[in-house]
Formats: sequence, structure tokens, C-alpha cells
Amino acid sequence: MKQLVYFLLFIFLTSCGTTSKKNLNSGEALLKWVDNLTGDFSFKDSWSYPEGVYRNEFGQLSCDGLCPPEIYNMIDENGKIYEDSLASFYQLLDTTHLFHSIKSDAWTYEWADTDYVIVEKINKDTTVCFTLNNAATHSSLNLVITENIVKPTIVLIGIDSNDITYPCKSGQMVIDKKLWNKGILKAAFDFDFGFDENHNEQMYWKGNIYAKIENK
Repeated sequence: MKQLVYFLLFIFLTSCGTTSKKNLNSGEALLKWVDNLTGDFSFKDSWSYPEGVYRNEFGQLSCDGLCPPEIYNMIDENGKIYEDSLASFYQLLDTTHLFHSIKSDAWTYEWADTDYVIVEKINKDTTVCFTLNNAATHSSLNLVITENIVKPTIVLIGIDSNDITYPCKSGQMVIDKKLWNKGILKAAFDFDFGFDENHNEQMYWKGNIYAKIENK
């Protein structure tokens, strides 16, 4: 009798898991909630300056790239900021410490890592996330999160052509429920985006997120 009970319980649990996967629509992945998500989230304590801000050979924070045009009159021919222009220079240049919110690994087009993800709750049932691109990375991981489902896509930002979207083929995301209720997305994810025949590579994106949830 006991063996029969165990057998029926096994069938029930197996059928529940199978039903959940069968209920997924194309491009969706399973979402799991846990009370205490473990893993390496130490990246959240690391930070960087905004893109283009660097420390020059004179020990000054300077800018290279998309800079306020006014600052170029405050720099000499060697790249040193004039002493009497420092206060004005730093009123124009954003030197905020930007704390990292994602650590991930991926194979996709025009991707060279990213440190930041934006998380926005757009209504009581739906939250969206997207990673920020930079000078070297033009592919963004986009997530639409609902109660038990996440819909991941990779969006390649076209420079000379239209954007290209790659839907998820399979995968899973795990979220810390306790921190979610406090307005923080702490999550681990592993998504497969299918086989890319042009490069003979499997497209994927996996990693960890620790970011504040903004209310849109």
C-alpha cells in the first residue's frame, strides 16, 4: 500500500512539472521563486565611473568620448585640466559611482560584457528588465517577468539597419522572493537562444542580477 502511495505521488509531481512546461508559450521560460537565493552576488559592491570617464596621467578624472564640449577649453595640450578650471570641469562632468547590477556570460552578436540592468515595474503583474549597452556591446538582454513566467529576448541594436530580436528557446530564472517584496530583484538565470548557423555557435545568456526595482 505504501509503495502504491509513493508511486501515485511520483506520478502527480511529475505530471505537475510537465504540465507547467507544456503551458509555456513560444519564447517563454519557467520562473521559480525561492526564499533565500544563494550564489555569488559580490559584483553588487563593485562600481565604475560613467562610460568615457577615466583617470589621466596627472591623477585627475577626465573624459574621453562623449564629453560636454565646454570641457575641452579647460584642458591643455598634454591632457591636463587647468588648476583654475577644476571646479567648473567637475560641475560639467558626471563622476558618479555607478554600482554594478548584473554579472553575466553570453554568446551573442556584438557583445563584450555589461555591468548594468534597469528593472522597472510597469504594473502590479508585470516587471520588465533590460541590460544597458556600451561602446563595445550592442546586444541587450530584455526580460518580461510575470507571476510564474519570464519572457527573455536578445535585442541587437542595429547601427546601419533595423534592430534584430532573438527569442528564447529554453531556460529558467530563479528569483529571491523575500528581496523581491522589498523592491530588489535578486535572480539567477540561464537562457538558451538557439543555434546560430552563421557562426556555428550556441547563443546563450546566463548570470546573476542584483538591482533595485523602479516603479514606472
